[in-house]
Amino acid sequence: MAPRGGEERLPVGERIRDLRMAYGLTQEELAHRSSLTKGFISQLERDLTSPSLESLLGILRALDTDIVEFFRGQSEERIVFGPPDCTNADTYPDVAAFELMVPGAANCNMEPALVALAPGQGIEERAHAGEEFGYVLQGQVMVQYGRRQNSVKRGEWFYLVADRSHKVWNPFGQKARLLWISAPPSF
Repeated sequence: MAPRGGEERLPVGERIRDLRMAYGLTQEELAHRSSLTKGFISQLERDLTSPSLESLLGILRALDTDIVEFFRGQSEERIVFGPPDCTNADTYPDVAAFELMVPGAANCNMEPALVALAPGQGIEERAHAGEEFGYVLQGQVMVQYGRRQNSVKRGEWFYLVADRSHKVWNPFGQKARLLWISAPPSF
């Protein structure tokens, strides 16, 4: 997801520490690999000192990244969203409401949506790559997976590999709402 303008940047030392830890290296190992001292790495990670360009490049080589990638990933990513962030999708025009919950999630590994199905409404999909998860928040739905059909009520959920045609619909007399997550995004 692209960060929004005006978001804070992580301090260089904090970002280096995060990368070092992601690689499972100690400060001493990173110092050895980058021909620096453990004390310098410690001070750098606590933002008590700044690296020279040469030192930074050595550290980044030791962390198997380059300077462009290092600074590209430095913006804080947004992780909290709310109702104003939801967007209505035209994906299923016969559905009461289909709201994508995270802006830009089509570029991520999963895509959550809030789905409202009035009685008689449903979503049918052909087989495709990926997996789908649905948690029923209100009411009840039927899930068809290949030839199997199951009723899923409030507080229950379904999970399926989307390698077969599948359908979620509401044949019942009251509105149904569910949290539906597709990975990778397919909405």
